Amino acid sequence: MPEQHRYFILNKPHKMVSQFIGEDAVDMLGCIDFEFPDGIHAVGRLDSHSEGLLLLTTNKKVTRLLFQGEKPHKRTYLVRVNNHITPEQLQAMRTGVSIRVKGGGYYTTPPVEVEIIEQPTNLFEHQLELRTFVAHTWFSVTLYEGKYHQIRKMVSAINHRCQRLIRTSIEDLDLGTLPPGGVRELDEQEFFGKLKINYP
Repeated sequence: MPEQHRYFILNKPHKMVSQFIGEDAVDMLGCIDFEFPDGIHAVGRLDSHSEGLLLLTTNKKVTRLLFQGEKPHKRTYLVRVNNHITPEQLQAMRTGVSIRVKGGGYYTTPPVEVEIIEQPTNLFEHQLELRTFVAHTWFSVTLYEGKYHQIRKMVSAINHRCQRLIRTSIEDLDLGTLPPGGVRELDEQEFFGKLKINYP
């Protein structure tokens, strides 16, 4: 009988690393109050200061199918930056900015979708949230690649600082109203279907 894999989404909290075990004294996925099955692992990662949608599964093939296939997959993030973003800065992100990459070289980002979000919905309180009257801008950004700290570097390239970074969806699989630390299990067909990867 074929092995029955399990599939989950997690709203990863701020200041938690995307792994279950490690040597550093930091919060890890094992701190989540949920009984995960043996063999569970994160598909892709979010750095400790980023929040939002993280895929978890016992199926080791998912990482290759999702991130190493020929067709790139859409990822959308909600971003808060300090001060107000100008139309020219938005356009620069949409058309491509130069960021520094591993090895010391520079890379021009491909076109991305960027839209100002006046009042984000399903936004949970953040332990480091700044006072609401401090000038800031929320926007969504959708991209099809994920170089190291890419969005943070893009924000820096237009002279802003990223204050919050929340992954809200991958293809049609989204966080919805799942709170930080919340876990939801999906059946295999829904998981693969919403991620738009071939059902095994």
